[in-house]
Parts: sequence; C-alpha cells; structure tokens
Amino acid sequence: MKRRDSQNRRIEIRLAGEGGQGMILAGVILAEAAAIYDGKNVVQTQTYGPEARGGASKAEVVISDEPIDYPEVLYADVLVAMSQEACDKYASNLKKDGLLIVDIDKVRRIPLTNAVKIPITRAAIESSGKAITANVVALGVLVGFTGVVSREAIEKAIIARAPKGTEEMNHKALERGFQEAEALLAVKQKT
Repeated sequence: MKRRDSQNRRIEIRLAGEGGQGMILAGVILAEAAAIYDGKNVVQTQTYGPEARGGASKAEVVISDEPIDYPEVLYADVLVAMSQEACDKYASNLKKDGLLIVDIDKVRRIPLTNAVKIPITRAAIESSGKAITANVVALGVLVGFTGVVSREAIEKAIIARAPKGTEEMNHKALERGFQEAEALLAVKQKT
C-alpha cells in the first residue's frame, strides 16, 4: 500500500488481535485522531468474543474526506494482526495492494511475503516497560507507514485517551512505533 497522505478516498483499516491487547481502544484512538484532530469523516466499529481476555477482537475504522455510505470494512486497505488467529481470519479480506502489519513474535504463519513484520509487543516492552502499550506501538507503525492520519493527530488522540500518569509511557510507545516504521521504510527505499 502506498502512503495516502492527501488522497481524497475511502481508507478501510482493520485492527485485530486477542482480548486484552487493546485493539478496540486502538481503533477508537485512530478514529478520534482522524475525526477530531484531522477533520475527516470516520466510522469506527468493533467486535469481540465473549471472553474478557484471550478471545478474538477487532476494531474497524473507515476514514474518508467524503461522506461514508457504508460503515464496515469489506476489504481492508490495512490489517494490523496482533495474533495468529487474527491473521488467519482476516488476511484473506485484505485488498490486493493492501498492507499487512503483523507482530512477528505473535504471528508465525504469514500469508504474504511483503507483510510488514515488526516485534510490536517486544518494542512496547523495550520502549515503555509495559506490554500493554503494544496497541500504541502498532498505531505508530500504522501511521508511520500510511500517513492515514497526521502524527500530530495521533499524538493528541493518544494523550487524550491515556490514563492520568501514563502519558509519557504512551508517548514513548508511539515514538517507538514511528521509529520501527521509519527504519523499515528506509530499508525498502534502498532496495
């Protein structure tokens, strides 16, 4: 998927993983970044299994400069898969030129050779000291690769949603996600 910084089109994003990984919250934050801080039209939906933790969960975010006529993701432009089950279940619904981002420590069977493979949870622990910030690292990677929202918008949305006292931890996790994306983009440009 090419960067879509200023294109006037519908972008469909699916964030999927297991309950407890914060993918639903990541979807809410991404939607708020796009709507509140970047002034885009947005629809955000979510589903999760009956288990509080460990069950399948997904958030879908549709972003557009135009009115949104259908609120769900049909074929994702971007899939962030934080578990093997999420990758297995949703990779087939990725557009032909779509972007698959996986947590390489959690997803071993990757159906696409050009997937972005980053140790997202490990990067969260290294940058913030907490695995729970993996969703924020994933947002940094997503925004760093796609430009679907501005960096300023995602930073503001994360800080607005961060529990009091965790702002710095979440900021470090987001920056790490940006760094991971930039490093991979630099390698791709050299090849």
